[in-house]
Amino acid sequence: MSANVQESPNAAPAGLGGVIVVCTANLCRSPMAAALLTRRLSSLGIHVPVRSAGLLCDGEPALPEVLPVMAGYGLDLGPHRSRVLTATDLEHTALMLGMAREHLRQAVVVHPEAWPRSFTLKELVRRGEEIGPRLAGERFGEWLSRAHSGRDRAALLGESAEDDVADPTGGPPAGYAATAALLDRLVTRLTELCWAHATNRP
Repeated sequence: MSANVQESPNAAPAGLGGVIVVCTANLCRSPMAAALLTRRLSSLGIHVPVRSAGLLCDGEPALPEVLPVMAGYGLDLGPHRSRVLTATDLEHTALMLGMAREHLRQAVVVHPEAWPRSFTLKELVRRGEEIGPRLAGERFGEWLSRAHSGRDRAALLGESAEDDVADPTGGPPAGYAATAALLDRLVTRLTELCWAHATNRP
């Protein structure tokens, strides 16, 4: 039976922290990644609020191509409705994950103080592998600070296959499936690095 993922109606109240995943329209990549991350965290018994948002539109359903792909992971994105990223989202979120550099750039413009805790998903996984998994007893913010060390805002310029998850919108159905598989691999690795081995896990 599919898990019913209702991110927008049940968005975590401000102040709860957690993770927000951002893409362009909040209709494809970010709701898929948020649902997959929630699923992985739940499998570890970890209850971290995960939401998603976009840069463009409010109140739109996920793309129809997304629904059967997510159903294959036991996830129902039918209730999802898009929402626009706000400064309040970033002020009260422990981690912002952009699907591409452009989303990271926008987040830093909306709330400059979010820069040390805003990454693209690919970037954070890459940096996490460089510094190693979060240590037992290490606070999440401490691990994130280590991952942030040495970053340069100039690296946000342009596009990069190393940092960006390509948008499958408008492409063939196989592109959505491939994107979901990539996102699942990335969030699986992220949970291994951030949460799986830490005793003080949230």
